[in-house]
Formats: sequence, C-alpha cells, structure tokens
Amino acid sequence: MAATWARLITEAAAEFAEAGIDAARNDAEWLAAEVAGVSRGRLLVADPPDASARDRFAALVARRVAREPLQHILGSAPFWRRDLAVGPGVFIPRPETELLVEWALSELAGQERPVVVDLCAGSGAIASAVATERPDATIYAVERHEAAAMWTSRNLTGGTVVVADATDPATLAELDGTVDAVLSNPPYVPLGTGVEPEVAADPETAVFGGADGLAVIRPLVQRIRTLLTPGGFTAVEHDDTHGEVVPELLNAAGFVEVAAHRDLVGRPRFATGRKPI
Repeated sequence: MAATWARLITEAAAEFAEAGIDAARNDAEWLAAEVAGVSRGRLLVADPPDASARDRFAALVARRVAREPLQHILGSAPFWRRDLAVGPGVFIPRPETELLVEWALSELAGQERPVVVDLCAGSGAIASAVATERPDATIYAVERHEAAAMWTSRNLTGGTVVVADATDPATLAELDGTVDAVLSNPPYVPLGTGVEPEVAADPETAVFGGADGLAVIRPLVQRIRTLLTPGGFTAVEHDDTHGEVVPELLNAAGFVEVAAHRDLVGRPRFATGRKPI
C-alpha cells in the first residue's frame, strides 16, 4: 500500500499515544506539515510523501517519542499572534500566559506611550506580545541567563533586552519610579514537584523557584514596587498552589487593588496589583 500522509499521521499518533503524549494526533499533524512544507490545513492536498520525506518524518517522530518537546523539534512556539523562536536554553511559552497579556493590554488601553518592563523574560513572549499590540510603548525585557537572552533578542523587536538579575536593585535602576507596567512569568514551581518530560526539557532555572516556589517572586515583588510609577500596575504569573500567597505578598508590599486571576479551567494563574498614588 502506498504511503500517504493520512496513514503516516495515524501511525505516528498511535506511537505518541503509547508513549503517553497528550494531543497525539495534533503533534503528528504538526510534524507532517513541517516535513511536507505546508500548513496543517493543507495536509490532505499535499504531495504524497516520497522516500526522503518518509525518512525525515520517521526521524522527527522518533525524537517526539523520546519526549523532546514539539516546539524544539519545530524550532518555534505559537504565542499571541506570533510564532516565537525557541530551543534548548529557554523556557517554552505556554498559552495560559496569554491571559496575563490580555489583562495587561486592557489596563494599558488609552494610555499613550507607556513604559513596560518584562522581568524574567525568557523567550520574550510577554514583551513581544505587548510590542505587537502597542508599538508606541517603550519596552524592556530583563533576562538573567545569556542562553535564554539570546532567544529574547531574536523574538523582541522594538524593545530593549537587558541581561541582568531581575531581582537586583541595580537592574534598570534608572527607571525606578517611572514604569507604567511590570509584567512577569518568573520561575515558580516548588522544588521536588513532578513535571512532564517536556517541562523537564526547559532550563531548571526557568521552572523551579526554590523549595516553596517563591524564592524569586518574593524579592521580585519588592523590585516591581520600586520600578513602578504611582498608579502603575503589575501582573505576576505563579504556581497554581500560590493562589492566595502571591496576592498576600503584593498586599504586604503595599500594593492596592490586588486581585487573583484564574485560567480557563479555573486554576489560580496570576496576581495583579497597583502601586498607590
């Protein structure tokens, strides 16, 4: 029987499911589209796979069965309205973080030429999304690790990448008291928490936030308050076990209008607050 993309996708999806991969058919289709050089929606009308294409597809399937992240294999991850370049050395952005971006953009609506800082920027997902929607904004993306900052620079256009510790009082000290919005998706998973193999492929320093997951968030909250202008706001993503403690940290640091936000399936996802005027 002649090989078709439909047959190869079905076989790959079965392998993925056996390997414990969620969305098995989705991943198989993405890999097939990559090899065929078409969008997923045009796979049914793509040229049948020749021997070379079958070999390439089999090689990619083997990498995915080994639980290499799909985004690393493809070299990109969709976020907001862009495909961001990603690979080893940087945290793969998750769609849940788009909720934080959506909230922040609503808060920035009507504000002219805002100054926005993305702390623990990683791939630059948050900064890039804000830059896409608000080209008038002045944007800074702070990332401590050079390997990750390389990806930040690739993804962020129209902004400034700063390689520095986001919690260091010296980082962006020249902006203290002048920033309109500070946004962050910091490392927040408590050490010892079991994670999927794909998450384990992310840099540990971008995933784990100390014994309780708050080792970065605690000093970050203080740095955020100093950076913000009176009336400026922040949004900080956190672990789903931190739905109460992160808002408490914001309250303790003197923020007002503190609120907890949940994701689309009801899990605590990020906390927000405003610096008093």
